[in-house]
Amino acid sequence: VEAMDWCDENGVGYIFGFPGNTVLDAEVAEISDHLRFWHALSDAPKSRCYKAFWYQAGSWSQPRRVIARIEASMQPAPTKEQPDAMRQEIDVRYVVTTLDGDAERLYEGVYCQRGQAENLIKLHKAQLASDRTSCHSATANQVRLMLHTAAFWLMRTVRTAVPEGHALARAEFNTLRLRLLKIAARVVEYGHRIRVHLPTSCIEKALFRQIALGLSPSG
Repeated sequence: VEAMDWCDENGVGYIFGFPGNTVLDAEVAEISDHLRFWHALSDAPKSRCYKAFWYQAGSWSQPRRVIARIEASMQPAPTKEQPDAMRQEIDVRYVVTTLDGDAERLYEGVYCQRGQAENLIKLHKAQLASDRTSCHSATANQVRLMLHTAAFWLMRTVRTAVPEGHALARAEFNTLRLRLLKIAARVVEYGHRIRVHLPTSCIEKALFRQIALGLSPSG
């Protein structure tokens, strides 16, 4: 509540996740029943719809716009008689926002994208150890953070060079480090090039070569 009030008072737009309650569930009950019906008639594994409405909780100073994402899907419900049995389930998620726009665009294009941002921050902090700012001066710690950020972009560039559909195309940095960087090799420097000799047992040697050539300015 304090965060939303502060944003309202300072003209800051926001979109926050919001837990459901019986009042909100009653607001989307009719559209949920419609979605359940049409999903049962279709062959789609999941069906979604969205609804925006105004709502004021008891602790809120004013009504606010709430967006509901309603999803119908088939989930396993095995029994002894039917181990492959499935049942239809309805899942509802709510967000509260001051942003203008279509409910689906705000939920999928704005709110859900924060999950990807959190994943990138996790890679930066947990897998590149960017929280190791143990120097005595703030300037030194800032330099260390910049070096960690440079490492982040290097790792992300390597991952972007992995062909789409490969198992490592969406791998975390720790996996890339183990599969592509922390491997035994013999490095030979020539006047105009550097040649990396990988062992014949290297599992990712073909991918290593493809990425190296792809990132090379000359191709």
